[in-house]
Amino acid sequence: MSDKKKTNASKKGSTLGNWFGRLFYGGANHLAKEVEGDDWARAQAGDAEEIISPTRQIIRGFMERKLAVGALLVLIVMFIIMFIGPLFMPKYYDAYTEVTQQNMAPNMRLMSMPKELRQDLKMVDGFGSFTVGLSNAGKVYVWGSTQLGTTGIDIGKIPEEVQNAKIALVAAGIDHIVAIGEDGKVYAWGAKTLGQYGTKAEAEAKNDVNPNIAYMPQELVDNGVDVANIKKITCGYQATAILMNDGSCYLWGNKKTYSNMDRFLNMSNLDDIDFTLSYIVGINGPRKTVYTGSRDLYSQVRGNVGDKAVPINAYLGDRTIEALTATGTSIALLLSDGSVCFTGDFSLNAVPAPELQEGEKYVQIVGGTHHYSGLTNLGNVYSWGRNENDQTEVPADIGKKGVTRLFAGSFQTYAADDDEVVASWGLKGYPFGTDTRGANIFQRIIQGGKMTMTIGAVAVIIEAIIGIIIGCISGYFGGKVDIFLMRVAEIFSAIPFLPFAMILSAVMGHYVISETMRIFIIMCILGVLSWPGLAHLVRGQVLVARESEYVTAAKAMGVKESTIAFKHILPNVMSVVLVSLMLSFGTCMLTESSLSYLGFGVAYPRPTWGNMLNGANNATIINAFWWEWVFTALFLAITTICINIVGDTLRDVMDPKSNRER
Repeated sequence: MSDKKKTNASKKGSTLGNWFGRLFYGGANHLAKEVEGDDWARAQAGDAEEIISPTRQIIRGFMERKLAVGALLVLIVMFIIMFIGPLFMPKYYDAYTEVTQQNMAPNMRLMSMPKELRQDLKMVDGFGSFTVGLSNAGKVYVWGSTQLGTTGIDIGKIPEEVQNAKIALVAAGIDHIVAIGEDGKVYAWGAKTLGQYGTKAEAEAKNDVNPNIAYMPQELVDNGVDVANIKKITCGYQATAILMNDGSCYLWGNKKTYSNMDRFLNMSNLDDIDFTLSYIVGINGPRKTVYTGSRDLYSQVRGNVGDKAVPINAYLGDRTIEALTATGTSIALLLSDGSVCFTGDFSLNAVPAPELQEGEKYVQIVGGTHHYSGLTNLGNVYSWGRNENDQTEVPADIGKKGVTRLFAGSFQTYAADDDEVVASWGLKGYPFGTDTRGANIFQRIIQGGKMTMTIGAVAVIIEAIIGIIIGCISGYFGGKVDIFLMRVAEIFSAIPFLPFAMILSAVMGHYVISETMRIFIIMCILGVLSWPGLAHLVRGQVLVARESEYVTAAKAMGVKESTIAFKHILPNVMSVVLVSLMLSFGTCMLTESSLSYLGFGVAYPRPTWGNMLNGANNATIINAFWWEWVFTALFLAITTICINIVGDTLRDVMDPKSNRER
């Protein structure tokens, strides 16, 4: 080994040795050893002296604190997630709610169709948080979020009698599943307290007959149903319909959910039937109208989602309605010429149906909660409607996969050829679950974090402007100016913050104030009531700095007093101010969250971490739906703790007395 390499190796070993020496023996013992060795000689020669700037010294001191570096990295990641992350996420809507997705536990299994079913698919159906599928072999599969709220029911646990039977048809509602065996026997499982299944005789035996329930027909239980003559089976929100080829229909469920159920109970000339979230809809008679039993409810149709509505008879002309497919709020009508028209309500952000090429027509339409998917005679597949969860993002190569059938879940579409599933798209799940309104908690945490951090940052800026100006003036000029300004600061310090903010918020509740103005007022309150502490700190630092020689020199040169105070003294005390502001940022975030938690801050639906915790403030959610508060609390706690760690570390490394070598 050359002398140079030996020297470098020796230096490296010496550095490591010095570090371990300081770590295990302490700085004093190690210094004594250095005095006895070659380091003393180099120190005497002036080689050991290293002169670095205060800024570099602060950075070096900070980087030596591993906990502080880790906290800073976590903060940077948090800011990136909160402010840059939304640019790469689906569009978020504050007021978005979804009744079919309420209180869902964290999961990413909503599209996790079992592999054996994908390779032998007969049918798929879904209306809520879970999806049911049926294989050609007659086996039933259930996937998704299968726990039904606080009922303790896991609908994914298929009854043994269903597992042992060969099933011909299956359908899923919001909280129940109905299956029909090849022998015509009807099976059902899931929730049943609101007429999802069960006969009136069973209710009478328990003395629990409910006039608001249309009970499952007794003949279905006693005699089953003729499977060969079933045209369609479909489930809705706590309701089920089995449509026969002769136009008759078996219908049962909760009349409170579907107030027009009585009008369908004895009908015998239906060509199609389906459920929205509020109405049962059907086609009957000459297939020129959508029947609900309520006059003119769906008498206006649109050629496309954004088109102007026109009377249905004028739009149809010589065409007839061949099939009907419903989402939660709208209906798609497949017409006799292969075109599609729509009736009902569409959101303003809904994706319109595509324009078909010449000679192309639809042969099948399926619908989820807010979207439709259609298959054409050319093998092309299209999706349209609302797209909050990628329901309309059809794979680009879908036309090459030989699709012959489509099936829809609540927010998913499954495309299959004659044998197996070849593509699927839509909602995969919710990593942090959903809240009581069905909103995505992960998205609300991101948006709420951005709001909480923004409020905290703006409040700190207001605090800094007021506190620095008053503190600097008070400390530099002293005398009566100092006495007056400090008394003003004491008056503001004496104001109890939370009671004052709550009273002001209650007063604002009597006036028509926009949410944006309310947020701005909260920022101002936080900033205006927080500056006295910073002003006292700046004043103390300026009192010391104004006796320095450079201040005397500046005065002797005739520099203006304001220039000396703000351009000479203030920059020399900014390190302490920045540390204080860093700590104040975390405090403002906690204060905003406290106000929102108490119901006096930012109001729903605009999210902040505080009002999200407020929404989870009841025993049922705390015990049964832990994900609605745990993740939000973790984000708030981690962020504020990291801010305090970084702030405390900066205070240590900027203080020469505490920033000595250990």
